[in-house]
Amino acid sequence: MPRYWLMFMLLLGLPLASQAQTQVRPPGPQHHIPPANARDLQHIRSSKVLRVLVNQSRNSSGEVKGEPVGVEYYRLRALEHFLNARAQDSQRIELKLIPRAKEQLLGALGRGEGDLAAPGELLDPATVRNVVATAPVRDQVALVLVGRKGERTFSQAEQLSGRTIALTSASAAGPVIEQLNQRLALRKRPAVKVEWVDPTLAIEDVLEMVQAGIYHLTVVEQPIARRWSKVMPKLRVNPRVHLGAPQAMRWYVGRNSPQLQASVDRFLKNYRAPDNEDAAFERIYRRQYRVHNPLARQDRQRLASVSAVLKKHGQAQQIDWLNLAALAFKESTLNPAARGAGGAHGLMQITPAAAQRVGVSNIKTVDGNVQASARYLALIRRKFFSSPRINERERMAFVLAAYNLGPERVQAMRAEARKRGLNGNQWFFQTERIAMEQVGMGPVNFVNSVNKYFLAFNRERRVLEPKGKH
Repeated sequence: MPRYWLMFMLLLGLPLASQAQTQVRPPGPQHHIPPANARDLQHIRSSKVLRVLVNQSRNSSGEVKGEPVGVEYYRLRALEHFLNARAQDSQRIELKLIPRAKEQLLGALGRGEGDLAAPGELLDPATVRNVVATAPVRDQVALVLVGRKGERTFSQAEQLSGRTIALTSASAAGPVIEQLNQRLALRKRPAVKVEWVDPTLAIEDVLEMVQAGIYHLTVVEQPIARRWSKVMPKLRVNPRVHLGAPQAMRWYVGRNSPQLQASVDRFLKNYRAPDNEDAAFERIYRRQYRVHNPLARQDRQRLASVSAVLKKHGQAQQIDWLNLAALAFKESTLNPAARGAGGAHGLMQITPAAAQRVGVSNIKTVDGNVQASARYLALIRRKFFSSPRINERERMAFVLAAYNLGPERVQAMRAEARKRGLNGNQWFFQTERIAMEQVGMGPVNFVNSVNKYFLAFNRERRVLEPKGKH
């Protein structure tokens, strides 16, 4: 529900303008970064900064209020200590972490945007070009099938024939499933279907949606599956399903960095992860809200009962009605009688004071409740996030973050993101990192949950919008 409405008192007299037309861009950093020269260890020491390109996934490089929850943090900090152990003060270095989408890491490394790339996941060997692989970070890493407890179990890969596997972009499981499909084709059996998920989802998001029953199956690295199953108890790991030969998980350096490569290889040869490296991860994520399937039978019936009013006010404010539905499911599980803290009420859990700020006096009816929330969201969008440099998916994420935190605070986070070389026009994996550091997982989880519910609804849009009616 909206928590910071008082600032809008100053906006009451301002006219409501229509939303600016925007050009849709793919997710990911949009700012141009000029190519840089490749640097070896002596140049890195001269600059005193080791630029590390990290997988933006929270599994790999997340930090929550000063506590690292990403698996690469420990290894990279240990590398920093190793490189500085015998260095003079003038040659000591600090790490600068540069988050990128997994599929962007090696390209950025090849262009000299970083000195080291740490994916934290397996890479498709066919994509490793113009860079040099280090010694293994972890050796003999298997890909495993992950499903949900209570659903069918599998003991061999051929049983996946005709099934759908949800994968994140650049997943190392893609080539493995292609090989499996070639074997199935020889036997004249249906192929395994791959659903490449929305780029706003990282590997841990897909696992959460598998636990919820939104997706039924995914394939991930075994260490990642084991790690997240500690905090997602409904996940079922199927280790008996053989999905290709185990591979080594590695870091990567530029082709002209032999000194850096040699130092990293020496470090990795002797590195041992601390026994308690997942302590903060487990403590933080066990407290987090976990998504549910918003299209279970009872919830589907609830959605049908309020869909007309959601469509009506979504159209009036130029907001996709499924975004309103996703927010309503997060706030009240689509229950018009829900009551919340601070006078929050109804389907959208909006407060009477916030509703009055956008000209709605009665939020006890479903119509008034949805109207107030839709107007409130539209006001945030117009006044703070109308820039054509923000794509529509990211725009909605910023609006939701502002709905939860307050627009001014989110704007300050965008400014801080830019100072750190992050993309202030991207919430997912970029500006959200500032939110994780400053206020914790609550607002990030709020936006992520609504996003997942929207994606769940959007997968069934044709069913939810019969004959194309909106």
